[in-house]
Amino acid sequence: MERLFQYSNQLISQVGTAFKRYAHSDINWQNRLIGLIGPRGVGKTTLVLQYIKENLDISQSLYVTSEDFYFATNSLIDLADSFVKNGGKNLFIDEIHKYPNWSRELKLIYDYHKDLRIVFTGSSVLDIKKGSSDLSRRAVVYTMQGLSFREYLELFHQIYLPKFSLQDILNLQVRLPQLPHPLPLFKKYLLNGYYPFAIEDDFEIRLQQVVNQTLENDIPSFAGMHVATGRKLIKLMGIIAQSVPFKPNMTKIAEMLQISRNNVADYLLYMEDAGMIAQLRHQTEGIRLLGKVEKVYLDNTNLINVLANENKNTGNIRETFFINQVRVKHRVTSSTIADFRIDDIDFEIGGKQKGQRQINQTPKGYVVKDDIETSYQNTIPLWHFGLLY
Repeated sequence: MERLFQYSNQLISQVGTAFKRYAHSDINWQNRLIGLIGPRGVGKTTLVLQYIKENLDISQSLYVTSEDFYFATNSLIDLADSFVKNGGKNLFIDEIHKYPNWSRELKLIYDYHKDLRIVFTGSSVLDIKKGSSDLSRRAVVYTMQGLSFREYLELFHQIYLPKFSLQDILNLQVRLPQLPHPLPLFKKYLLNGYYPFAIEDDFEIRLQQVVNQTLENDIPSFAGMHVATGRKLIKLMGIIAQSVPFKPNMTKIAEMLQISRNNVADYLLYMEDAGMIAQLRHQTEGIRLLGKVEKVYLDNTNLINVLANENKNTGNIRETFFINQVRVKHRVTSSTIADFRIDDIDFEIGGKQKGQRQINQTPKGYVVKDDIETSYQNTIPLWHFGLLY
């Protein structure tokens, strides 16, 4: 236990607090059992260390990772018992999906120790979602995604911008004199601004490793599929990256991957939950999964840059950015008139020469244009939608 405290205190003391992810203020930290999930590399560990450093008594708080050698001979229950007996109040467990039967033990810890607050994180979103069902009525689980364009400007360029609501953007209220020429920085963000670790060297190699780990290990181990099938999913992602965008034909995908057509929808859902793709569904009332999938995108534009090589499609990049940024605060569905619909508003995405033809057919419609700096009438710059969170 002493070694765990030493390691925890060292990490807490070293973490910087100048920049915080959007989820830091979204989480209700007063809950007794909190889960924070999201794809690899979006900054979950840094976020929890920052919270401990700025808000908690370090002598009553412990950060551990489930990969620690401590768990070779001890259980989570052992850890919690010992921690509480030593005056512990706040237990943070990182990468919990790597610990067998984690959800069952967390449930017991929650029930046994009424004064203990527990926060756990996980990068294997599939495993966490499955385990969280065992913790229903106990755990509050938050999902965190990568950097918005606004966050990227703050972290990479020390340009501090406020958040804008969707209504602010549509009402043409974005005025940013501190950012007179946003387009060069926006282009850089589309290439390598979504993941915080892009600030380090060898970003493309690191991102490729994230993709390989997710598709060759996380999904196959969760779904009981062969690793070879996971490699086929990487091939599928490459096809999606180069598409205009990708409209799924389940039969063709099954033939290409040499799998049963009945498994294709499940595999796409696994990839979506793992933060690799986004599926655009028809506006069906009720549960989102009931909607017919109209288009499939890679999760973010950085993935397109790494996987499409020289065959990137500009229209695909624009639409990927829009759905990626807007979905954090709003439900985005397909539109029968334009590219996207949010509630009763239609959005058509394009370059600066994009016309009004599709939007003229809808009572509430906007043209979202790349390569422009400012809004006018019902025309909104694409980069404005990176200011939502």
